[in-house]
Amino acid sequence: MVQASAPGKCILFGEHAVVYGQPAVAVAIDQRMNVKLELSEDWRIDGMIFHPERHPHVDALRQRMWNSGPPLSIKITGEIPPASGLGSSAALSVAASAALRCARGRQITNDDWAEGWTAASPNNVYNGPWEFGKGDSVLFGMAAVDEDECAILSHAVEAHAQGGKASPLDSSTCSHGGCVVLSDKIENNLNWLYSRKLNDVRWEVHSIELDIPNDIWLVIGNTGLHAPTSEQVAKVAKVLEEQPERMTEIETIGIISRRGITALLEGDMEGVGRAMSENHLLLRNLGVSSPELENLVTAAAPSSLGVKLTGAGGGGCMIALTRDPKTTSEAIELAGGRTLISRLASTGMSVDEEGISGLWNPFEN
Repeated sequence: MVQASAPGKCILFGEHAVVYGQPAVAVAIDQRMNVKLELSEDWRIDGMIFHPERHPHVDALRQRMWNSGPPLSIKITGEIPPASGLGSSAALSVAASAALRCARGRQITNDDWAEGWTAASPNNVYNGPWEFGKGDSVLFGMAAVDEDECAILSHAVEAHAQGGKASPLDSSTCSHGGCVVLSDKIENNLNWLYSRKLNDVRWEVHSIELDIPNDIWLVIGNTGLHAPTSEQVAKVAKVLEEQPERMTEIETIGIISRRGITALLEGDMEGVGRAMSENHLLLRNLGVSSPELENLVTAAAPSSLGVKLTGAGGGGCMIALTRDPKTTSEAIELAGGRTLISRLASTGMSVDEEGISGLWNPFEN
């Protein structure tokens, strides 16, 4: 048996504006997705017959990492509500890729990895079969797993499931954990991790080391409404097409995001909260909020440092930065929302049960 997990995420600043080259900031949350793998007589997912069309992320990983491998029983559990803007699909993909890597191992030649990920071709990561040479071996378990590989694979299968379009923000945050910044350029004051490119779009991915006071929490309020990301992105694109002068609002979101990044770097939680609330006002003006989101934002504001919708909007979730999570959570629930409470910048992907010798060795003669 092999088991891995990965956190969800929420966006502090920059949603929608990131599509137009402005920076966006996401943090990993405490809530996680867990994937457990066991050998099986046939392919199963949560005890039911596996239907690829119902689980496109898992199927895309199966094709990349488990082609011709033995059938598996896959059990998925977690605390992240689906289709809520909290990165449930990316967390699932990251956890599944880590579990599959543990289970299949990695070929080692001359004490170095002989197969695996390549940043140049994130949609075609595996090009086997490989020839096993003298002195080669196979590394199983956590030692065979790489956070960046999980992020690349998750980004690839997110794009596969979404018709070829996906930002690496979710996949990188769910894999590495902590605080991740996406930009169209390398930010000199941040820790640059790597570049991602997909369909002629290029992103620079960074991390921020945060020193968060012990009394600071995120309260996430879920409206229970599902609004597809693509519809909200199209709504903003239409606004800008019809009123191009409103691109200044997108640019202002970028300015606010950079102000929020500075506040994060300085540990200024009041400044972070102000940037969140200012960001929300601009998103509301662009038309991606909703009455349900506004009810929760209004309810949380009196007990919070900052409040805003998170993700694409139209439904889904809002977040509140607060020193009084109990009061904030109660206010959101009285307004009709369901709440989760999290620290900022939680830990990334982890292998919780790594097995001894894997579930399949594709390198055996």
